[in-house]
Amino acid sequence: MSPEQFEKGLEVRRAVMGDAFVERALANLDDFSRPLQELVTGYAWGEIWTRPGLDRRTRSLINLAMLTALNRGTEFKGHVRGAINNGCTREEIVEVLLQAAVYCGMPAGVEAFRNAREVLDQIDAERAGGSQ
Repeated sequence: MSPEQFEKGLEVRRAVMGDAFVERALANLDDFSRPLQELVTGYAWGEIWTRPGLDRRTRSLINLAMLTALNRGTEFKGHVRGAINNGCTREEIVEVLLQAAVYCGMPAGVEAFRNAREVLDQIDAERAGGSQ
């Protein structure tokens, strides 16, 4: 992958997920984990998230549904914050999670609501404390 593609991906990743999230992901890179982070940043963020066919809000909502289906709580939590950063409303997140609950199964939906609530509460606390 080109350095330009990686940088383009890093810019999008920071815009969607926030600097703190990205810094945590990149903080402990070593020879083992570096290739994965390069792939994620350059390919997922630099190649897919920059395509013109869908806006970032739509991509965020799709990711929430897919991560619910896959029951990937850690990634899901990051993408709840990303969805908010991309302008998704809480009402839209609720609707996506309800839809996912019906199609993916209630346990997956319950877990997604639980994880989303945790992140949304953190965001509310950050905003109340003036740190955003």
